[in-house]
Amino acid sequence: MKKLTYQIKINAPVARVFKTMLDKATYKQWTSAFNPSSDFEGIWEQGQKINFIGINEHGEKEGMIAEIAEYIPNTFVSIRHLGILNKGQEILSGPAVEDWAGALENYSFTAIEGNTELKVEVDTNNDFIDYFNEVWPNALKRLKNLSEME
Repeated sequence: MKKLTYQIKINAPVARVFKTMLDKATYKQWTSAFNPSSDFEGIWEQGQKINFIGINEHGEKEGMIAEIAEYIPNTFVSIRHLGILNKGQEILSGPAVEDWAGALENYSFTAIEGNTELKVEVDTNNDFIDYFNEVWPNALKRLKNLSEME
């Protein structure tokens, strides 16, 4: 696993950025950079299961199965990936998930003079480095625009 880091300064208070990132409607908007049908099922609470989903070109539900490893409102969120969702079926072991099981996605929110510095750290395998380096900055720009519009 390799850890990738992305940062962005958002001209909005931490509480607004945090809410924009996690609220269902705005989550779907900023994460559409990854998949136009991006969504989640579950709740943002420590220890809770949460699925990050989208619909593939065949109309089937797919995505990542995860749990909220740590949740400190307006400060930090850590997501631990457990498996994948393929054609609506949960896969928690085997070759398809070996590269992802236990991978973390961490979000740190820091207040700086009424604005927010958002730092994202993502564990990934070599196959996704180029993709993430292209898509994550675009997703964060969408989050920035949504947060600053409020």
